[in-house]
Amino acid sequence: MRALVNPGVDRELVPEPNDAAARFHASLDGYSPTPLHELAPLATELGLAAVWLKDESSRLGLPAFKILGASWAVERALREHPETHTLVAASAGNHGRAVANVASRLGLGARIFLPARASPARRGAIAAEGADVVVVDGTYEDAVARARDDGAQPGVFELADVGASGSAGWVIDGYATLFAEVVEQGSFDVLLVPVGVGALAAAAARFGAQHGVRVIGVEPAVAACLTASLTAGEPTAVDTPGTAMAGLDCAEISLAAWPSLHRGIDGTVTVSDDEAAAGVAELETYGLEIGASGAAPLAALRALATEPGCAALRDAVGLSPRAWVLLVATEGRTDRPPRST
Repeated sequence: MRALVNPGVDRELVPEPNDAAARFHASLDGYSPTPLHELAPLATELGLAAVWLKDESSRLGLPAFKILGASWAVERALREHPETHTLVAASAGNHGRAVANVASRLGLGARIFLPARASPARRGAIAAEGADVVVVDGTYEDAVARARDDGAQPGVFELADVGASGSAGWVIDGYATLFAEVVEQGSFDVLLVPVGVGALAAAAARFGAQHGVRVIGVEPAVAACLTASLTAGEPTAVDTPGTAMAGLDCAEISLAAWPSLHRGIDGTVTVSDDEAAAGVAELETYGLEIGASGAAPLAALRALATEPGCAALRDAVGLSPRAWVLLVATEGRTDRPPRST
């Protein structure tokens, strides 16, 4: 299924964003809002009023948005569990690096569980933050199970961005900062956001419900767990053979995110690895270094604006020549070594 119109939308049932995290993030050394970039040639080509991109390739010293959720969740965890000496997390890469970075800043230990297909570059980046890296012989979901078990030890706290735990909800609250920045940066009609386990997309749904913005989730065609869940009307797992969009290679939606997704996401569009790669290359022509997961919304917008199979969703969200569109580019080029200087 290329595009799905969510039959369960009811924005009145979507929780309001939590603004406490934004105040916390503003107090951190090095904090500043990430920029918006206008993609005027793309807007002209697709017949839209404007297309802008929220660039998360550099956020508090890391190349992805994940530090917003991790830092706020750790803040909340330490308030409730001050005896914590070690943080554990499962990750496809960016979340684990963010947790490791926060742990290092606070003088805590960190242990990050990665699935076997996590790239060497992502493993190395997490280790460079000072964390112990454990590669699990299995999938991301297997890594989640290992982290959950490890987090049961005394003084160890599992910082999950998936599931129904308190930390998964705190991560969603942390991501609200990204959209609080958007409120100050511009006004938009349609927003496209990568999904993965759905924490960021849940924060986007809350933002959309509060400000009248239509929100579309973007997923790999081979890991479309939100599309499957919206179709079924309940969280539904899918098989995931692997995708170059590593941050979106997730078989199950987060239970903490599901209520906001179910009622607040207007629909989904799925994209292929080749389409995401083309998005990466296209963004390079704008001088932007965005990874495959972050480029997926651009690929989805192209499909949404031009393909007959997306017509129902296109009409549902009002994608017209008057529409202002925002793409959330969630990461920089995290799967390759930095350029030498």
